[in-house]
Amino acid sequence: MSTRKIIILNGHPAPSSLSQSLCQTYQTAAEAGGHQVRYHDLSTMQFDIDYGQAGYQNVKPLEPDLADFLTDLEWADHVVMATPMWWGAIPAKLKGVFDRALLPGRAFDTRTTNVMGLPAPMLTGKTARVLLTSDTPALWLRLIYGNAIKRIISSQILGFVGIKPTRFSSFAPATDAAEKTVLSWQRKVADLGARAA
Repeated sequence: MSTRKIIILNGHPAPSSLSQSLCQTYQTAAEAGGHQVRYHDLSTMQFDIDYGQAGYQNVKPLEPDLADFLTDLEWADHVVMATPMWWGAIPAKLKGVFDRALLPGRAFDTRTTNVMGLPAPMLTGKTARVLLTSDTPALWLRLIYGNAIKRIISSQILGFVGIKPTRFSSFAPATDAAEKTVLSWQRKVADLGARAA
């Protein structure tokens, strides 16, 4: 198996979380498998999540943490992101990463559009794995909510800039998961990391 360049983003804003544990498990297994890994932890990233009064003609400069993230995203050929599901979506600070860092000229090209008028993606050739924690069981998420969070992440965020396919691993219910359950989740994630899947 060929080695891969992997960027890992722990998308939980707290300094300690299940998402962080899963990311670290993935990283350890991936590095043991010979893959190159660059790790970003949302809880330590310092940036303004609000695009504010800036616009595409009046660009708000990226803070160093966002600039580093975008550079590593361009470098990688596989993207791993862990996120909790909060109120049916991702945490506000994680959304801020995408709002601020995925900009025209680096993530998509507004000068080149398809027949539907959509800009050309600039981060093609990359795949993604999302480690999704929630208290909503996967079956309920699919049948009742139509996998809305998965569709937003895979199509309207990552897919929009060319990162696809995006595969999901769901871990639920997560809040009061038993230790043996968490250990089984970590074994699953370690297997994914070893295979850079």
